[in-house]
Amino acid sequence: MNALEFIVAGMLAAATPFLLAALGEMVAERAGVLNLGVEGLMAMGAVIAFIIVYQGGGHLLGFLAAGLASAALSLVFAVIALGFRTNQVAVGLAIGILGQGLSALFGKTYESLTVKGLPKVSLPWLSDIPVIGGLFAQDVVVWLSLAATVAIWAIFAYTKTGLVVRAVGENPKAAHALGYPVTAVRFAAVAFGGVLAGFAGAYAAVVYTPLWADGMIAGRGWIAIALVVFGTWLTSRIFLGACLFGAVSLASLAAQATGLDVSSQLLSSLPYLVTIVVLGIISSNRRLLKLNGVASLGEPFEQ
Repeated sequence: MNALEFIVAGMLAAATPFLLAALGEMVAERAGVLNLGVEGLMAMGAVIAFIIVYQGGGHLLGFLAAGLASAALSLVFAVIALGFRTNQVAVGLAIGILGQGLSALFGKTYESLTVKGLPKVSLPWLSDIPVIGGLFAQDVVVWLSLAATVAIWAIFAYTKTGLVVRAVGENPKAAHALGYPVTAVRFAAVAFGGVLAGFAGAYAAVVYTPLWADGMIAGRGWIAIALVVFGTWLTSRIFLGACLFGAVSLASLAAQATGLDVSSQLLSSLPYLVTIVVLGIISSNRRLLKLNGVASLGEPFEQ
């Protein structure tokens, strides 16, 4: 397998933690809530899933437990930020630190242990295509993540639920005047984002790299938050951005494997450098950000 085939085959799997966490954050931000604790939510989901799977509970139970644990932590954020109307940035950062601290505490005795991953599910015929065939041989979580991406896009594009969430994020006072429970919608959006962040962390810990190491999320949560801005709060663009960052992370590994005479530290930092460059490019286009941005993002709502 050459470098190109390696990148193509692993791109979707590498993109899945970014994609799931970014989709969850996008839903929360569409409702007007800025949750910067995604890194901690992913770390919490990762350690809970690993413990469950290592103890023989199975991957399904591990993912469910991870989603619930991260949702519970995200609701702590919601109670403080929405219930008491405190600064969402400060609370999000605190929750992120708390989640990372709890993951280090719970995972201390599991350091360097491994679990069995999930087998790949290949699509007939398509997986035999030269060079790009590996793209069609992925584990079940990747396929479900793609289905979730389409479902979230359809909800926002065609359903009343998506319209209500967007209305709450754009103009909460008008939404309240129309009879919509603004605070309840925001609580639900934050909890949903927590569930997806938990799934993202679980995938990273028990499928993509099925071992436990402190700090294994390694900034993926921050890249997921950046992806929401990169994708200008649009599902399709977030998906493409996740694929881009997944490919970049694999490209750095492929470059190291081929013995390229470049510092390994520089190659390892490549995904984060790309994040900074892309955000700089996107942020320079004010018209694009205003066109798809959320008007009341981060602003507290008082009835």
